[in-house]
Amino acid sequence: MRRIAVLIAFMFSLCLAGCGIYSFSGTSIAPDVKSISVYTIENRAMKVNPSLSNTLTNALQDKYRRLTNLEMLPEEGDLEVSGIITNYDVTPTAVTSDEVASQNRLTITVRITYKNNRHEEENFEKSFAAFQDYDSNNSLDAVENGLCEDIVEILVEDIFNATVANW
Repeated sequence: MRRIAVLIAFMFSLCLAGCGIYSFSGTSIAPDVKSISVYTIENRAMKVNPSLSNTLTNALQDKYRRLTNLEMLPEEGDLEVSGIITNYDVTPTAVTSDEVASQNRLTITVRITYKNNRHEEENFEKSFAAFQDYDSNNSLDAVENGLCEDIVEILVEDIFNATVANW
């Protein structure tokens, strides 16, 4: 009985893998899509973090390399991801009774252009935003690197899901 269950599970996984659209990484990439180009995400925010553009671009490229079988091309891939950082802002989120901020929020917004050269109906331009809060007793300079790493991770996950996971 156990052999039959294993055999059925194996055959089911072969069927899913054979259809060419579903993968166990959660992506749904059409079988005729073979490559991707992730262009440098330009930083056009009023306040500029000098390393954010490279950090975000590299994190996106790494995500596609790890979780898809797409060939990474410098330009003109079947899929193209480009974008600009439009906002890098710190705002107070919690105010004490003395009207002093006790918590601040760093928010990063990126406008992404996704172009599917094989299936143009999937093209989009969309903004993605993520934030992290931090104690106002800390200066932004002291916590900025850690906050940016966390925010970039969230943004990359959201962008990846919107482009190839169709979430």
